[in-house]
Amino acid sequence: MRSITNRQCFYWITTAMLFALMYGCASTSTTTDLNVPPLTNSIESHNDIVLPVELKWNSDKSMAIKTDSFTGGIYHYSGRLDSTSLKDFISLSMANNKWKQVGEASYKSKMLAFIKPNKTCMVTITEGFGGSLGSTHVSLYVTVDLAAAKGLNPFGEPVN
Repeated sequence: MRSITNRQCFYWITTAMLFALMYGCASTSTTTDLNVPPLTNSIESHNDIVLPVELKWNSDKSMAIKTDSFTGGIYHYSGRLDSTSLKDFISLSMANNKWKQVGEASYKSKMLAFIKPNKTCMVTITEGFGGSLGSTHVSLYVTVDLAAAKGLNPFGEPVN
């Protein structure tokens, strides 16, 4: 059996580092690209709720509802993002879209609560397996009271 010398080990490590460097440089782009990808996505049928594009929608865990007086849903996303940075991003983007933050709680997960006239949105942010090195999961619970927006009660009758 032949043993590996220090010199051979050095060559293997150097070669691996060069490949990693070449791959990393090849995947970067410049700001002169004409097709710049978007930085954010709005969630389905709620254009005033914006998330980073790194979060991918999980349709298996999501659902939406729409009736004559109510619309909303539960929307699940995941991606490799730092949970604290994501919380800050969501807080800022909601404020930019005229949502008022009315609550926040943190322990193992982070929860944010927002309101607008006739709308509510609760966001939970949870780090998955591997902590900050793994996927971060985001759940949004959105409600929109369509009847109240029209000045009606849930039965479609005018509010006195």
